[in-house]
Amino acid sequence: MDSGVTGGNASGATAISLSVKFSGRTLPITNISPDATIKDLKSLLQPLTNVLPRGQKLISKGKLLVDGMTLRESEITNGSKIMLMASQGLHQGDGPILKQAQTLPISRENNTNRSGKGKAQAAVDKNRLERWKATGVIGLSECNLKAIPEEVWHSRTSARVLDLNNNAIQEVPAWIGCLSSLQKLLLDSNDISDDSICWEGLKSLKCLTVLSLNQNRLTTLSSDLECLTSLTQLHVANNKLSSLPNEIRYLPKLEILKANNNRISTIPTWIGECIALIEVDFSSNLLSELPETFSNLHNLKSLSLSNNGLKSLPSTLFKMCLMLTRLDLHNTEITMDLLRQIEGWENFDERRRLKQQKKLDFRVVGSAAFDEGADKS
Repeated sequence: MDSGVTGGNASGATAISLSVKFSGRTLPITNISPDATIKDLKSLLQPLTNVLPRGQKLISKGKLLVDGMTLRESEITNGSKIMLMASQGLHQGDGPILKQAQTLPISRENNTNRSGKGKAQAAVDKNRLERWKATGVIGLSECNLKAIPEEVWHSRTSARVLDLNNNAIQEVPAWIGCLSSLQKLLLDSNDISDDSICWEGLKSLKCLTVLSLNQNRLTTLSSDLECLTSLTQLHVANNKLSSLPNEIRYLPKLEILKANNNRISTIPTWIGECIALIEVDFSSNLLSELPETFSNLHNLKSLSLSNNGLKSLPSTLFKMCLMLTRLDLHNTEITMDLLRQIEGWENFDERRRLKQQKKLDFRVVGSAAFDEGADKS
């Protein structure tokens, strides 16, 4: 691998090559200057291992290498071998890249096993159909379904909620568009891929407020999302998304956006146009920074960014996001010492402590412990 920290210096130093052993793998680092620091080397190893620089311990000849020292000062020469040890939890994305690591697709077989071996397909009898029509709720979660039953489409205008979570469904057909009054569509933990979901049908659901596609096999989202103008919640966690579609900016009522545990490396500047957002979760992705426009989200109350490679936050985040009371930056490069230096920190800290105290006063469940929001060091 070409390190990017290359070439010679004023004294005519020649670039060197070295290898780093990590979790049974040998990572070649080529064309790196001997005057590069150990910290520089750790930054190069981050995208190769998913381990954050402050979670890396580099060892050569039995000695722990120090961040501020150069390779030359550390007696690292051409052909040197270095061992990398990772601190638990200090990683970006879905964890350290291990030897022969594979991301197993969520298969019909896997989902079937979760719902009980040998369990039969859900029988849609007359009583169930009548109940669907009376309540508007079609409950088919954990029914070992491989396809959406045809009887679902008979509900048409009466269906308000369609819950198909935890099945083995592989296709969302165009028929989905006939459920014209649908408000919530729940498709978590299925086997849905990019080409098996009919966005042409989905985009006609003008009443849809909640769309949940967590834990499927999606690598992209359709531009047809912009047609779902009533959407208030979009859940796409635990997929393989590398980016978010620009059309999300055209969802004027979107309040909750959860895209954690994906492969997103960049948040576009248009995120600042999603001014209705209250809760955002981008944890366990590959982010190194957030755009300054993030500060335009004046209604934002909760922001989750743990397990990313973030080194900084938008400079005016605390100053402009005056509703923000919950922030999770654990397992990033941003520690509490850095956080306290951002303008507006004191007011943010006071707000969240007041909120925590109110929870304690009213004995809200789960309010016992106060989380600082970032690692101490």
